[in-house]
Amino acid sequence: MADSREVMNIRQASQYLGVSPDTLYKYVGEQKIPAFKLGNRWRFKKSRLDQWMEEKSAQMEPKSKKKSKAVAKAAGSL
Repeated sequence: MADSREVMNIRQASQYLGVSPDTLYKYVGEQKIPAFKLGNRWRFKKSRLDQWMEEKSAQMEPKSKKKSKAVAKAAGSL
């Protein structure tokens, strides 16, 4: 399975992340995701992808907490 490999190709990384290879190529082109070229092919280190996902999820947490507080406040004021 793809998640047992440290270095993955586009197909393996797209399966691991749950996105299409086309989406992954787009993210690479926009430098949104950590990747490197080995020869003329893109490669992804699992540990870097895991770190990237942790960072992205941590960025989302404050927004969802703020939204939850606003929803709770609005519900309490009804």
